[in-house]
Amino acid sequence: MSDASSLTSGVAGRYATALFEIANEASVLPAVEADLTALEAALGESAELRDLISSPIYTREQQSNVMAELIKQMNIGSEVGNTVALMATKRRLFVLPQLITAVKALASQARGEISADVTAAKKLTKAQQESLAKALSKSVGKDVTINMAVDESIIGGLIVKMGSKMIDTSVASKLSNLQNAMKEVG
Repeated sequence: MSDASSLTSGVAGRYATALFEIANEASVLPAVEADLTALEAALGESAELRDLISSPIYTREQQSNVMAELIKQMNIGSEVGNTVALMATKRRLFVLPQLITAVKALASQARGEISADVTAAKKLTKAQQESLAKALSKSVGKDVTINMAVDESIIGGLIVKMGSKMIDTSVASKLSNLQNAMKEVG
């Protein structure tokens, strides 16, 4: 697992560290994580929202007003709401996705968990994810939370990334290795 300094570098990292420390001191970290998950879902569902936070054509006031209304409509807590408002006034909303990822990583680290990014050819069932998490936990000696992604181009198998470690058992990777081996022979 990466250390805290590598999790919080850059603009997003500074905001993430501040939000994490505020939430941790106020003992509202689970609520802040839930708010960030809701914001992450909203960003994932709305191309207009992604455009608003990343496009320079919107003024500071437009970004602030839209985000304030969104925070109000989504019933987001004051810790996250104030952070987003500050980011809007400083024109830093473009780092919101990275802030969400960094705060979640800091919270996982504080709980002694390790996050594993798992890519599969098709969505794993809940039971498969739990089994994989249990196997990974056994190998690293810490609780593992799984961030699931689907990429049909890997054909089959899994790609697991935990910190600086990567395990690639995908069929596409094996085919590529076989192709390279055959080139060396002939």
